[in-house]
Amino acid sequence: MSAPSFRLRALERDDLPFVHQLFNDDQIMSYWFDEPFEALVELRDIYDRHIHDERERRFIVDVDGEPAGLVELVGIVDVHRTAEFQIIIAPRHQGRGLAATATRKALDYAFAVLNLHKIYLIVDVANEKAIHVYRKVGFQDEGILREEFFAAGRYRNALRMGVLQHEHLERMEREKRIPGSP
Repeated sequence: MSAPSFRLRALERDDLPFVHQLFNDDQIMSYWFDEPFEALVELRDIYDRHIHDERERRFIVDVDGEPAGLVELVGIVDVHRTAEFQIIIAPRHQGRGLAATATRKALDYAFAVLNLHKIYLIVDVANEKAIHVYRKVGFQDEGILREEFFAAGRYRNALRMGVLQHEHLERMEREKRIPGSP
């Protein structure tokens, strides 16, 4: 059996029903510090307003031609060359290593194509699986944001993590020279 084909591709308007499903999953959105969208039309309106926004890049995680997740680089600041990273892997695709692969690909794009200096993220301190993936691909802890967001009836702490361009590019070079390295 051949390995599944994997790619990050640009988010298209036709992908919005898939994204809408993700955004209407209470479990997923609790980790995104946001309430679910109420209507697909709202998501379409947001898409239409942001399609040409140079401060954002949105990708679909595509596995064998099927959408498996969403990756975003948002809040891109040209002066500082920074962006925030966000990811959702659809529940039925979790546990297959897609988050790590998609995160690496997004970092490759952010640093080698957009020439960004730093990518950061904010993650719920209770989301241990995500934190493990982020550390595995090179993100470092930057600090705890106390009572940063409200979810499930209480305020929760978040962890800010970041990775710098030179750290990621050096890691890419090491991985190319040592086949099979993590």
